[in-house]
Amino acid sequence: MEILKIEHLSKVFGKGDTAVKALDDVTFTVNKGEFVAIVGPSGSGKSTLLHLLGGVDRPTSGKVFVDRTDMYSLNETQLAIFRRRQIGLIYQFYNLLPILTVEENMQLPLLLDEHQVDQKQFADLVKTLNLQNRLHHLPNQLSGGQQQRVSIGRALMNQPAIILADEPTGNLDSKNSSEIIDLLKMFNKTFHQTLIMITHDERIALQADRIIAIEDGRIARDEVIRP
Repeated sequence: MEILKIEHLSKVFGKGDTAVKALDDVTFTVNKGEFVAIVGPSGSGKSTLLHLLGGVDRPTSGKVFVDRTDMYSLNETQLAIFRRRQIGLIYQFYNLLPILTVEENMQLPLLLDEHQVDQKQFADLVKTLNLQNRLHHLPNQLSGGQQQRVSIGRALMNQPAIILADEPTGNLDSKNSSEIIDLLKMFNKTFHQTLIMITHDERIALQADRIIAIEDGRIARDEVIRP
């Protein structure tokens, strides 16, 4: 089942002679439960693509459908709510709020929506992430690997349509990197969570179901690794 559909997506920064086309007529689809790695050199447009898929920036032209909703037909308030509920974002530098505890950071998407937290679901997620003894700690009291686990937990709290991970291991040592990728793969395979990840690490990309290579703002290669 198709969960993400991108049609003729383009993004231009600047105007006239100084205009830079960061993304140029990109079209592809992603099925529910797929693990897709997006690769490419610095400046290729892959981060711009991720920002557009995540509703963080608006395209110059083209459409993005997440679970059949045309994201960019929504106004700013509607888009913010849709993004919070349907898109889980995981960043290289965690983006946790420093004044909130682990528990508060993880539950933030639900609290912003004034939704009740399913305590059993939350406890199960905390146990899976091995954060049981860290719930009342602040981010600066955690290791990098633990902070990224909190970031993953926050991204999963609303059971979103897709998870977007932007270099999620880029700030971690090899041991923590391996553990974070194993966690993301587990959520992908066990819970059929759709996962789209930007990575510079070829070893990580080769663990995906599919690799999309971006060069000069266009798709240079779209290869299924495992059906």
